[in-house]
Amino acid sequence: MAAAAAAGPVLWRRLLGLLPGRPGLAALLGRLSDRLGRNRDRRRRRSPWLLLAPLLSPAVPQVTSPPCCLCPEGVHRFQWIRNLVPEFGVSSSHVRVLASPAEFFELMKGQIKVAKRRVVMASLYLGTGPLEQELVDCLESTLEKSLQAKFPSDLKVSILLDFTRGSRGRKNSRTMLLPLLQRFPEQVRVSLFHTPNLRGLLRLLIPERFNETIGLQHIKVYLFDNNIILSGANLSDSYFTNRQDRYVFLQDCPEIADFFTELVDAVGDVSLQLQGDDTVQVVEGMVHPYKGDRAAYCRAANKRVMDVINSARARQQVLHAQTFHGDSLLTQEDAAAAGDRRPAPDTWIYPLIQMKPFEIQIDEIVTETLLTEAERGAKVYLTTGYFNLTQAYMDLVLGTRAEYQILLASPEVNGFFGAKGVAGAIPAAYVHIERQFYREVCSLGQQERVQLQEYWRRGWTFHAKGLWLYLAGSSLPCLTLIGSPNFGYRSVHRDLEAQIAIVTESRALQQQLHQEQEQLYLRSGVVSSSTFEQPSRQVKLWVKMVTPLIKNFF
Repeated sequence: MAAAAAAGPVLWRRLLGLLPGRPGLAALLGRLSDRLGRNRDRRRRRSPWLLLAPLLSPAVPQVTSPPCCLCPEGVHRFQWIRNLVPEFGVSSSHVRVLASPAEFFELMKGQIKVAKRRVVMASLYLGTGPLEQELVDCLESTLEKSLQAKFPSDLKVSILLDFTRGSRGRKNSRTMLLPLLQRFPEQVRVSLFHTPNLRGLLRLLIPERFNETIGLQHIKVYLFDNNIILSGANLSDSYFTNRQDRYVFLQDCPEIADFFTELVDAVGDVSLQLQGDDTVQVVEGMVHPYKGDRAAYCRAANKRVMDVINSARARQQVLHAQTFHGDSLLTQEDAAAAGDRRPAPDTWIYPLIQMKPFEIQIDEIVTETLLTEAERGAKVYLTTGYFNLTQAYMDLVLGTRAEYQILLASPEVNGFFGAKGVAGAIPAAYVHIERQFYREVCSLGQQERVQLQEYWRRGWTFHAKGLWLYLAGSSLPCLTLIGSPNFGYRSVHRDLEAQIAIVTESRALQQQLHQEQEQLYLRSGVVSSSTFEQPSRQVKLWVKMVTPLIKNFF
């Protein structure tokens, strides 16, 4: 073992010099990828059976009601999702789609300032600039007010970040949050998730930044009392100013807030706990994520997270039965007379969780089923900041009947554009993947049905991800997916992800979602063969060679 450890750095240095720009590191990671998880996609390689893809996906119950008809019991064509996760019925008046990073930032600050009971924030990382400091200052001010209140406050602040990304550099997410932790130790919890796949010799050899490719905490949930923002945006200055993402604000939704509080607590319990002296500890009785037995850790994490999902699902089923089937069912007029003024639900929220390291694949199952069930004439608008679809998703896009408009970042608005070293070649790698997919679309004669579009906006970067589903004959979407997943290999196999499916019969909310989609797509251009003849789309040979090896890491 000692010999292997001594030989490791020598091998590492040799590998780093294999190709220009030190991409040998990426090549090594590609080989590790083969060992860590590529077997699944190999089994699903394209074949002449591609057009049978709809028949190979999970069967779902067929609902005989008209398209997007939501009956009084909340039964609609997407009701099968509640067989996997809790279903939350809300009024569309409690759902607001945000449009800009500035609106997102100002809303968060405002919500922190008025929070009385809980602030829960899950993100990849917290940046270190002045805008991020404003958020920390808001948290400090709110905590200070809670201590000065006449009655003891039960305000709790829980922050979940990724260990590797949050520990990068001398000034990092941890150093930003330490003053809060030191001043309010009884009220503040900072959890740092460390993937169980980064351990042993691998953890010792892979340098900072590159170690983030193995797996991350990627969930983005921002919660204040009973209000929640679901997004793909991180807590960093560009996400507050000029990095386009998506955001939805759920206001006064206590059951949904309880669920995401419990989910973040569950992931926090299996994470490392930041201490006031900048050390970390595991929760008492928990297996260590990279020092302990990997299988035991993953089993414990699976149980902790699935207990949250299953208990919430059971609660919602009981609530649904009492609301719609109970002997004491009240009419809306009776409820209003009794003082319950909450509008009847016309919108359903489904939390979709993906944590493949813990064998939790709910988001993957739901996404594949939605793509499979999209009928001829339906339109799917799918957007991702990093176009790198899994083989399964590509097969479904190319082999099913709906029309697809896929929005992705042009190289100039890719978050890695202009980066130093190997990272600077990542936009070119995405161009290479995009071109391969476009050629396949053309070879199958699907150009009319599957269209690629590139987002471009001067001075901005693009990070929006999600999906809008327009049923056949409808000019408005009745379903959207919004949250952290990018529909790529990382999202499905490596990272911890969460998004929500919103199903709505409210025309007003459908209009909001439609307008959101239109505003994003208006800043895009359609991809054609001439697109790849532009100078900015020229990809160096070494990037083409390395991309197949490293595509599963970004």
